Amino acid sequence: MEIISESSATALINASIEKIDLTEWLFSLKSHEYQACSSSHIAAGRSISVNGKRMSINVEQVADTLLIQNYIEEIGEKDYCKVNSISDSFSPLGRTKLGIIWELKVKKITENSCEFTNVVTILTTDEFSSLLKKAGVTDLNPVKSLMGQNVSMHNKEETPLFAKDIESKALLEIWK
Repeated sequence: MEIISESSATALINASIEKIDLTEWLFSLKSHEYQACSSSHIAAGRSISVNGKRMSINVEQVADTLLIQNYIEEIGEKDYCKVNSISDSFSPLGRTKLGIIWELKVKKITENSCEFTNVVTILTTDEFSSLLKKAGVTDLNPVKSLMGQNVSMHNKEETPLFAKDIESKALLEIWK
């Protein structure tokens, strides 16, 4: 798998790091809350993978690509959550699969504030490479550039809204 795009965005959370649990936030996020964090978000849900790990299922449209993501928990700590998905991707070129790594991090700034970081990494799959080959795309650089712009723009929209949702839940102390 080759990295096609990597985007990182940060936002301020005005709450104590001790009151934040990123993993519980992700795996308890309701569909309407997910939708409120981006105009591109369509739906969210949760499930359990075949090997018993928690899953976050998200549907979103980034630019002209509809993504159905089945994120499986890899690391689930209060201040760091990493999930992986082999996602279904529907674009004008056709249906394929993309690898996506999603990381959520929080770092203490003061007693009552934190920096939230949202990192999205998109990887090729054999299926994606085959789709590009069938479409006559031999140079991956324009694909990387366009996908990078689209993912970065999306990440800049959703990150401060994710941070606000995390902040409001932390201040309600729902993760005691």
